[in-house]
Amino acid sequence: MAEDFLRRWSRLKHESAAEPPKEAAPENPVEKAAEAPALPPVEKLTPQSDFTPFMNPKVEDKLRRVALKALFRDPHFQTPDPFEPFSGDWTGGEAIAPEMLATLNQAKRHLFSEAEKKPEEKPSEEKSLAQEESTPGEPGKPHA
Repeated sequence: MAEDFLRRWSRLKHESAAEPPKEAAPENPVEKAAEAPALPPVEKLTPQSDFTPFMNPKVEDKLRRVALKALFRDPHFQTPDPFEPFSGDWTGGEAIAPEMLATLNQAKRHLFSEAEKKPEEKPSEEKSLAQEESTPGEPGKPHA
């Protein structure tokens, strides 16, 4: 008789739990470096050099970073892109005139003191009573 799916799954799970976990062999940095591709000396790298071998996963991170620092020292990578909106220095320039600043809603709310704000008009009680009387009641009910 064939074993159904759940019984087989349960049996395999119990068998795998009974086995001791396999320990991975510790990585030896000497072996890791031995498997890495042949790399040119970092001191002689230029922006025209091939940096592809440094991107190999077998190359140590420290060595990869040193190679990338050598690449990005080139002035080509240090010139900001004129078409990138956030690459410019926007801290300079003329200040907003006080007349224009007074018209901005955010400036009114956050920059000017309460004394400078105009007090809001409160509707008089007569207007509110007149509005209540003119509004019709619920539909289907006679007005009082």
